Amino acid sequence: MTEELNDNQSQELEKNEVNEAPVEETAADATAENPAEPTAEQVTAEWKDKYMRLTADFDNFRKQKNRERIELLSNASRDVISGLLPVLDVFELAMKANETSEDMTAVKEGFGLIYGKLVGELEKKGLKPMVSNGLPFNVDFHEAITEFPAPTEEQKNTVIDTMEKGYLLNDNVIRYAKVVVGK
Repeated sequence: MTEELNDNQSQELEKNEVNEAPVEETAADATAENPAEPTAEQVTAEWKDKYMRLTADFDNFRKQKNRERIELLSNASRDVISGLLPVLDVFELAMKANETSEDMTAVKEGFGLIYGKLVGELEKKGLKPMVSNGLPFNVDFHEAITEFPAPTEEQKNTVIDTMEKGYLLNDNVIRYAKVVVGK
């Protein structure tokens, strides 16, 4: 019986040695793959380098966007002014013609043509005049200059008269209409 116990114990020891051997090999393989783990200082330096590069990239991006915005604004005003130059030329011609002209109908007609040309050029750039008379008073588009007793019940809280026309640029108010409101 003791022989059987010895045989069983020796078999168990052999099994344990076989099972333990692969564990030791895998641990040895793991250290062989990564012989030098980065130190905390190396990791910190790497992250600091990444942070500095990212900060520099963002700073360059911000500067580029500022340059583009300035260029866009200068080009936008250039387009408007170059569109108005023909109107200026026509005004100069009209002033020269008015010095010698005594025909008032021709002068009025000339100013009407110039006005039409100016309005057409501004409409190309997105400018639209507001129509206010007879509409309900709206603080988003109108500025009440004064209140006037409404002649009828229908005209209460409506625009009776426009003192100064309002304008929209690309559907945004750039000048509120100054109006008289019925109360």
